[in-house]
Amino acid sequence: MKNPLHPAAHGNEPRGLVQRHARTAHEHLAAGSLSLPDDGRALPGLRPLVRESWQRSVALRANPDTAAAPLAMDMDELEDYRSGHPLAAVMPVIRRLLVQPGQDGGLVVAVGDGLGRLLWVDGDPALRRRAESMLFVAGADWSEASVGTSAPGTALALRRSIQISGAEHYTRAVHPWSCTAVPFHDPDTGALLGVVDITGTEAAVAPHTLSLVEATVAAAQAHLRIERLQQARDTVPRKTPQGGGRSTARKDPDPLYRNSLQLLGREQALLSIAGRTVQLSGRHSEILALLSLHPDGLSADELCGLLYPGDGSTVTLRAEMVRLRKVLQELSPDAVPGSRPYRLPVELFPDSGQVLGCLQRGAHRIALEIYRGAVLPRSEAPGVVELRQRVSSLLREAVLTDGSADSLLKYAALPEAADDAGVRLAALKLLPPRSPRRAAVVAELERIDSELSA
Repeated sequence: MKNPLHPAAHGNEPRGLVQRHARTAHEHLAAGSLSLPDDGRALPGLRPLVRESWQRSVALRANPDTAAAPLAMDMDELEDYRSGHPLAAVMPVIRRLLVQPGQDGGLVVAVGDGLGRLLWVDGDPALRRRAESMLFVAGADWSEASVGTSAPGTALALRRSIQISGAEHYTRAVHPWSCTAVPFHDPDTGALLGVVDITGTEAAVAPHTLSLVEATVAAAQAHLRIERLQQARDTVPRKTPQGGGRSTARKDPDPLYRNSLQLLGREQALLSIAGRTVQLSGRHSEILALLSLHPDGLSADELCGLLYPGDGSTVTLRAEMVRLRKVLQELSPDAVPGSRPYRLPVELFPDSGQVLGCLQRGAHRIALEIYRGAVLPRSEAPGVVELRQRVSSLLREAVLTDGSADSLLKYAALPEAADDAGVRLAALKLLPPRSPRRAAVVAELERIDSELSA
């Protein structure tokens, strides 16, 4: 049975024919008039997932004629960032299973973060030197927003294993290369941590290459979980030398976790710290959302003003903080917030912050993928309401300004956009006259108009 991810497994067409179709499709990407027909029949032979990735790349304004990927981090920033990244703990596994076997085998192995920035690039020395010409190097941004369709960026966009061969790449400078990439998910929380990629010649997209990378990612995820269990065992209560109270003995390992707070589309947040996850109450969700926005801390009065509509009571707040501390003490003692001011001792990464970060970089399509709905949609806390409105309005503005028809329709499917006529009108302008999706958009506009009239 043919592997549907493999470029040659497109119907019964041989690889050479697939490549000729892809090169023909590149004629639609003429410099200065970047556009792709919405109707897939206009691009015969191009795999649907590749065509859709090209369409996203066009919407993201990626340039198919760029000679090299952009550098996102200099060496100092890179060293600091990757030393604290959770994937640093699994690099020995990846080196043993992928890098060492491919050292002289015409393969380059790259490991990137969840935004498509390459953190480690290793493998065949001669091939690495060739890859440097297109800045396939540590610190470079290989997301779809920057270079268009490539295995690392598209695997992250789709959150699935992917193989991209030759002219299927959106950027023409990458046509001599082929690559296989597999997303790396946190084994405890399921969060997207990064991507593992093999780049090289035609061998890089062989079916067995995909199996090898997937097996390596699975082994690395298991290793990460074992490391975390070992770290937990190394953190043991013991009596102090004086015999009174209890202290904590622990090693000082590399960070293995990215502490996260999931707020989008949820009435109650999910908090993940040190590999453990708990669902918070509505009020505790609001408190942690606000404290994550203010790493320098908030006074009791400041937190009250952001938490309670009208005049809030600091007495009520203190009672809530006592209850929250008990929850966090059981989850991770290191995460218990301090007071005067109220401040989190650990850094939290809320998913709303990820969306804002992507929008700031101009990566609205990635932001739309992360976005799962409004921030704590039923919360009336003034600070949360402000955050919710800011994230939602900035996302809508970005999609309206730079979005493709696909992005606009994806946004229109969100609950908060159920009656958004402006987004649907914008999508209608971008959809080709013969697109089968026009009828559904027109029907939605008629429904909205009818409900408003009623």
